[in-house]
Amino acid sequence: MPAVVKKNGSRTEFAADKLRGSLMLALRKRPVAAASVDTAIASIQEKLLTSGLREVDSGYIGELVMQELKRLDKIAYIRFASVYKNFEDLAEFQDAIAEVGQARGKP
Repeated sequence: MPAVVKKNGSRTEFAADKLRGSLMLALRKRPVAAASVDTAIASIQEKLLTSGLREVDSGYIGELVMQELKRLDKIAYIRFASVYKNFEDLAEFQDAIAEVGQARGKP
C-alpha cells in the first residue's frame, strides 16, 4: 500500500482500521450490511494499490471514501462530507443534498 501524506506533510503507513473506522462512524445507525462495508474497503484498497503511487495524499483517500459512501448510503455520505469538507453553513449542506438528489435523477 502507498504511504499516506497527511495535511501537515507528515507521512504514515496506510491503516485499513482507520479507513473502516471512518466508514463505520459515517454509517452509524444506518441500514448498511457489514459485507457492503467490506466491499467498499476492498474497493478503496484496490484503487490505492493499482494507482502505482508510492505515496497518496490523505485528501485522495477522503475522496475515495466519499465515492463509496455516496454509493452505499446518501445520509452517511452527507455526514462524512460535512466533516471532511468542513461545512460552515446551511447552504453547503443544501448544495451537498442537491448533489446527491441529482445523482439519483431528482432535480
